[in-house]
Amino acid sequence: MAINLENLRAEFQTLYGCEPRFFRAPGRVNLIGEHTDYNGGFVLPMAIERETIVAAAVRQDRKILVRSIELDDAGEINLDAPEQKMRGTWLDFIEGAARVLERGENVKLRGADLLISSDVPHGAGLSSSAALEISVGLALSEVSGQTVDKVTLALAGQSAEHEFVGANVGIMDQFISAMGKRGHALLIDCRSLESEQIPFAPGDLAVAICNTNVKHELASSEYNARRAECEKGVEILREFLPGITQLRDVSVADFERYESNLPEVIRKRCRHVVTEIARTLNAAEALKKDDFAEFGHLMCLSHESLRDDYEVSCKELDLLVEIARSCAGVLGARMTGGGFGGSTVNLVKRENLAAFAEKISIEYRKQTKIETDVYVSNAADGANEIAVGA
Repeated sequence: MAINLENLRAEFQTLYGCEPRFFRAPGRVNLIGEHTDYNGGFVLPMAIERETIVAAAVRQDRKILVRSIELDDAGEINLDAPEQKMRGTWLDFIEGAARVLERGENVKLRGADLLISSDVPHGAGLSSSAALEISVGLALSEVSGQTVDKVTLALAGQSAEHEFVGANVGIMDQFISAMGKRGHALLIDCRSLESEQIPFAPGDLAVAICNTNVKHELASSEYNARRAECEKGVEILREFLPGITQLRDVSVADFERYESNLPEVIRKRCRHVVTEIARTLNAAEALKKDDFAEFGHLMCLSHESLRDDYEVSCKELDLLVEIARSCAGVLGARMTGGGFGGSTVNLVKRENLAAFAEKISIEYRKQTKIETDVYVSNAADGANEIAVGA
């Protein structure tokens, strides 16, 4: 259910005794391009119609007073006091966004009263953390009269996670939350940070996200192992392809020429990344042509590669994809996000949505004893201030 601005305003006035401004940033789903970001490749996410909204008003001191409605928790950060990192709570995201922004040239933040509400589900792989960082960063900079560009905002959010939360994330989540555009997916070059808005507003098709509601503990250790395996692959392939620095630099043809020189596990990991980068670029071209059948086919190939070569899927993700692909009107289905849990993303004909959601829910519950949540979304706008009365 959408966040009610009038209720948020009333609660803010009760809490702080003044009139707020409103700022928002969305969650995201990655349509294709998984585990390519830290290999210098391409990703193709879209912002979703679930968001974090920050009601904010400037203070006369340098304190940030912040309350989260959903968490029913509050905190205080003094920007004139020493930095605090890795408390292990949601306040790390707030402090990180503020401190990193202040390192920017000529950026001096003022204190602020903040009230935060979000309908981005936690733990579903839909970037609730990026929505929080970007919405808070936008609110703090704007109420301080310190407008920063969206790329700077995204980089600040990423640095906040690295330094203050301890999560070594890529740039995709913060970038799409800041830069999304309604009716478009965003093709991001994770090396150069160049991006291209790709029209994606298929009237008779919808994006349906299915949450496994599981998260396996393997995720963080296996993620680090995959990064190391990719780096080892680059090191070996460099003997045959001098000058490459990341798997981004290896074409599918070159990989096929030299893959026999790689140990089996390294070969599988590299094959996923090299082919996934190619699939992502092909998927963007398919969207430009409104070739949704091809786009869906590439989504399916992506899942198979993530499952078999990169080995970051799990039985629950595979089951959701298997059920989806048996449903009428489904053009494509794949896991999305880091893996070992989280969500799948599906391209479904709107006329089949109700039947799809029902079958997915019944079959998944029957086979796992776990409920799945199904979220349907169009491509939404990235971060912005909400006009009063909107």
